[in-house]
Amino acid sequence: MKFIVIASKRDQAGLNIVKNINQLSKEIKTKIVSKEIINMENIDKDSEVKDFDFIIFASKHQSEKKIKTLSVHPIGNFDTAKYGGISKKICPSNPIFFKSIFKNLNDNLKKSDLNFTASLEVTHHGPYVEKPSVFIEIGSTLEEWSDIKAGKLIAETIIKTINGFTNIKSNYKSCIGIGGPHYCPNFNEIQLGDEYAISHIIPSYNLPINDDILKETIRKSTIPVSHALIDWKGLGNSTERYEILELLKNNGLTIIRTNDAK
Repeated sequence: MKFIVIASKRDQAGLNIVKNINQLSKEIKTKIVSKEIINMENIDKDSEVKDFDFIIFASKHQSEKKIKTLSVHPIGNFDTAKYGGISKKICPSNPIFFKSIFKNLNDNLKKSDLNFTASLEVTHHGPYVEKPSVFIEIGSTLEEWSDIKAGKLIAETIIKTINGFTNIKSNYKSCIGIGGPHYCPNFNEIQLGDEYAISHIIPSYNLPINDDILKETIRKSTIPVSHALIDWKGLGNSTERYEILELLKNNGLTIIRTNDAK
């Protein structure tokens, strides 16, 4: 597979990451765009990007609590597109790559002296692309976005994941995650384990979902989805849980509670 890393000139964290990649590797292609990343719809059709198989978006992360975070997440909108992308359209996600880059991020962070937290985020925002893609981010203020050590750690994570991707075992159970909060602590633990590889995560704030958006989510995994991991407490009341479980069963998915999958 051919990978490209894309960042925006308006994004200090993205520029930080790309600068470190260019210093550490001459093999990995990078591209700087003029607009905000989340608004770069169909960047996969760009003449400099169309020949690549996978896009890694390097970006800043913002949060109200301003927690020092290094995060990874798939792309798409389960509901109205408020921050780029297309409403109720999900972008392709490779569950094995998503799992690998998160595990490498955690491993590199543990070996460093950086006082950051590593976390998955649920699937959210744009841009809309039709090639497998992932966001990797530094959060949550200008101080962190400009942190050279953080930029280098993410650059090393990207390089390690790309270089090792062809050697990753492929017998993980491909799944989607449903329920729970934005930073999905239960799914973090599972993604670091050895059995399941998550492609997309639907948070509780996007529930309920209908059959169309579930099928869209399943379809946008590059590896056929066989399981649905559910954060039981994050599925709403008993009626809402029942409806979601029936929807999953009707789509042929094996249902596993996160507590049983850890």
